[in-house]
Amino acid sequence: MATMQRAILLECDSVLLSGDLAIPPDATGLVVFAHGSGSSRKSPRNRYVAGVLQEGGLATLLFDLLTADEEAVDQYTRELRFDIDLLAGRLVGATDWLARQPGVAELSLGYFGASTGAAAALIAAARRPERVFAVVSRGGRSDLAGAALPEVRAPTLLIVGGLDHEVIALNEDALARLRTPKQLAIVPGATHLFEEPGALEQVAELAEDWFRRHLASVDAPPGAALGVASRVQSGHPSRHA
Repeated sequence: MATMQRAILLECDSVLLSGDLAIPPDATGLVVFAHGSGSSRKSPRNRYVAGVLQEGGLATLLFDLLTADEEAVDQYTRELRFDIDLLAGRLVGATDWLARQPGVAELSLGYFGASTGAAAALIAAARRPERVFAVVSRGGRSDLAGAALPEVRAPTLLIVGGLDHEVIALNEDALARLRTPKQLAIVPGATHLFEEPGALEQVAELAEDWFRRHLASVDAPPGAALGVASRVQSGHPSRHA
């Protein structure tokens, strides 16, 4: 059987948001994507990662965090894309909407956040600890989750490019504030957008492994395993934090 793909409209905060839902046969979990500032559900990088996850048996939802009218305003003001609380609220709304949908409500849920979307994902995970079982950040501003970081219960993987030095430092600070199973993965030779040959493939591989490990079952509460913080480079542990 082929992966079922369909366009959806999900209701959140009294607005309708466009999304693309993909469900492979015998899906073992569902990953909701939170795109970064100035992007949308059509982000080619997120869509690539989503395709890899689907091949690995995970359902995916890519959706616009802003309405078309809001996006038009944001093109000029650039304010809404950095309204982390608004974006997190939209992600929580999408999570609650999915919990009411036959065929996906029973799937364990994870978030994949990029750039500012990573902060929104972490805040939303802290607000829905009973529903969110894993978080992955790609080049994310996880530090912007602020006070929500110690409240996150979902195992969290932070992926950063090896040449993205400022963001590495910000993610190291965020890693120290997390109180859940956590890991910082460095992709050698990669810059912020992972445009280098093979870099995005490494991101997708790391994300797939993390989600497959943590979304396999919903029998145990998120973060039930003992917390381990580590930093890895090119798939091999280099030090513990």
